[in-house]
Parts: sequence; structure tokens; C-alpha cells
Amino acid sequence: MKGQTALPPKTASSTAMFSSAWLVTAVFMLSNSPTPLYVHWQAQSGFSTGTLTIIFALYIAGLLGTLLIAGQLSDRFGRRPVLLPGLSLALLACLLFATAHSVLALAVARLLTGVSVGVMVSAGMAAVSDFASSDRRRQAALLASVSMVLGAGLGPLLAGGVAQASAAPILPVFITEFIVLTSALVIALRLPYSPPTVERTQRLRLRLPSVPLANRRHLACGIATFGPGITATSFVLALGPSLLSHLLNVQSPMIAGGMACAMFLTATGVQFALRHWHIRHLFLASVSSTVLAMASLEAAVQFSFAPLLVLAALLAGAGQGLGQLGGLTLIGLHVPDNRRAEANAVMNIGGYIPAGLLPVAAGFLIDALGLASGATIFAAALAIAAILGGLFVNRTLAALFPAINAHSAPIVQEND
Repeated sequence: MKGQTALPPKTASSTAMFSSAWLVTAVFMLSNSPTPLYVHWQAQSGFSTGTLTIIFALYIAGLLGTLLIAGQLSDRFGRRPVLLPGLSLALLACLLFATAHSVLALAVARLLTGVSVGVMVSAGMAAVSDFASSDRRRQAALLASVSMVLGAGLGPLLAGGVAQASAAPILPVFITEFIVLTSALVIALRLPYSPPTVERTQRLRLRLPSVPLANRRHLACGIATFGPGITATSFVLALGPSLLSHLLNVQSPMIAGGMACAMFLTATGVQFALRHWHIRHLFLASVSSTVLAMASLEAAVQFSFAPLLVLAALLAGAGQGLGQLGGLTLIGLHVPDNRRAEANAVMNIGGYIPAGLLPVAAGFLIDALGLASGATIFAAALAIAAILGGLFVNRTLAALFPAINAHSAPIVQEND
């Protein structure tokens, strides 16, 4: 009501919580469905590896631009008024993918996909937490994180399977995606009302998203590990099929899609398996996985051994999943309710900036120096970034929670 601050629902609703998670899963299925199909489009239109990474990066650009405002709009106007346009744009992107015959059409489809994903990682993931009671915040953080990586894995598995079975996979893949997204739109229309979490008595003034000063180091820890992890998975999504096809002589789209799916299923599995770990341990395991992923990537390139590339993808998934879970958990436990969507946006902006820039740089390095040299330089640079992030997180968490013994305490307490 006018003059009052609307608060999130106090009564937990498991159905609404899982329904919100399905919206995230559906849009992330679309985000990675093109992965096994890039080789098909590249052969059809004849564009270079650098152009391929630019198409991929337009998705990041749309996502980042949306993250600048989606969290603030969601906190001010409620989740549903932001979620519905995001899902509508995902449906439009799906239609463009289904009918794309040019680089421009692919670029616009990727841009719109990025916008819809930006809505989901801010408003969608915040909606999952909105329907959780205070004693289920960690469960909600896990569900939000898993819904993202599960959708990211199911998309390329679907596309790879169809491409393996059909010489014309594009239309059936995106008809299926359209049905999935339509179901998400219907669910969004039926979600319980989730009121705004901030005052609406003042005129809206959009600004760069931020978090309270007391929470900035929480967000920095999430970005320092989630960033390298998602950059590693972005490289696999953008250039993994090219590495398999041109360097390792593996032509099967099912293997390319299966590798991407296995990467995100690993991200899902490790979050469930290690969800009770201390947050510091989650972050350090994320760093270790990302570094090992880059070592495996370099070995795969040097020895032209496809199983090592698959291992690199699995380790990259673990790195992203654990970094994401640690970051979302810190947000859920420590960031105020009325800044949660904005905090989700900040963490994802910090992660997706390198995830957009570094694979593009790698793509142009590959065009200039060759596939092996470009991939090797990328792997070394990202491994160094992950190690530096791990050192920062270890020091920062020790300062934030000095009373907690990282070797014995299982978790940061919710009333910290």
C-alpha cells in the first residue's frame, strides 16, 4: 500500500518456490540450446571463430545490460511485472533461432536470450527466495542455483540429441524450447502475488545496482570465485564444439551437447553433495576445480585427447556450481530482503563480465594464432585469475567471520 513498505510473504510455499525455480530452468535451457548447433550455423553461413564468440558475447551483453536495471525494477514493482516481459522475450528469441539464416538473426536472438536470462538471475532467483521462510533460506539458495545449472545442462543435451538424430535439427529443437517456455509463462501468470520489497512513494531513479556497504565483501567473495568458474564454462559452451570438431576430430553433435550437459549436471551434483560444507570450503573447492579444469584443457589441446576436454568441462562445471552456491548462500544469509534481487544482479554482473570478454579474446587469438595456441593462452590466464581469487576469498572470509573455525564449523550461521 502507499506509504508502507511491502514485505515478502512470511508463509513458506514449497509449490511457489519450486514453480519459480522452473522459470529459471526454462530460460536457461534456451540459453545453452544453441551450443551443439553453432557448428551447423557456422558451416551454413561461413563465419569465423571470432564472429562466433561475438555472437556468444552478445548474449552476455544483453544479460549485463538487463542486470543493471532488472533487480531494481523487481524490488520496486514486484517479481511478476519483470518476469513476464523476460519470458516473452525468451519466446521471441526462440522463434528467431528457429528461423535464423544469417549472422544478424543469430546475433539478435542471442541478445534477446541474454536479456531474458538477466531477468531470471535477478528477479527469478529472488522470487525463489521470496517464497522461502527464514529457516529455509539455504534451501532456497541451493534451489535457485541448481535450477540455473540444470536448465543450462538440459538445453544442450536436447539440442545435441536432436542434431545427432536429424539432419535438420534447428526447427524441432526450438519448437520444443517454445513449448517449455510457454509452460513457464503460464506458471508465472499463476504464481502467488509477491509484493514489492521497497517503498514506492518516491520517484523511480534507476542507478547502477549496488549492495549495502556491510555486504560488499560478501559479494566480492562470490564474484571472485563465480567469475572464473562461469568464464570456464562459457569457453566450453562457445568453443568446446569447435575444439572437438577441428582439433580433436570429434564430429558428433551429441558428444558436444552431452559434454555441455554433463558439465552443468556436475555443477548441480556437487552443489547437492557439498551443500553442508562451510562456505569457505565451498569457495576454495570452486577455485581448485577451475584451476584443474584449465590444466585439463591445456593437456587436451597439447595431446589432442578428447577425454581430457570432457574432464575439463566437468571440472569447469564444478567450479562454477560451487562458486555460485557459495555466493548465493552469502546473499541469502546476509543481504537484506529489499536488496536481494539487486545483490543477485551485482554478483552476476561481476561474473559475466569476464565470461563475456575472455572467450571473445580467446576466439580472436585462435583466429590469429591457431586453435591450440589460443586455447592454451586462455587456460593459463584463467587459471592465474582463479588462484588470485582464491587468495582474496580466503583472506576476506577470515576477516568477516573471525570467530568461526573454518576447519570445524559446518556453516556460517544464519544470525551472523
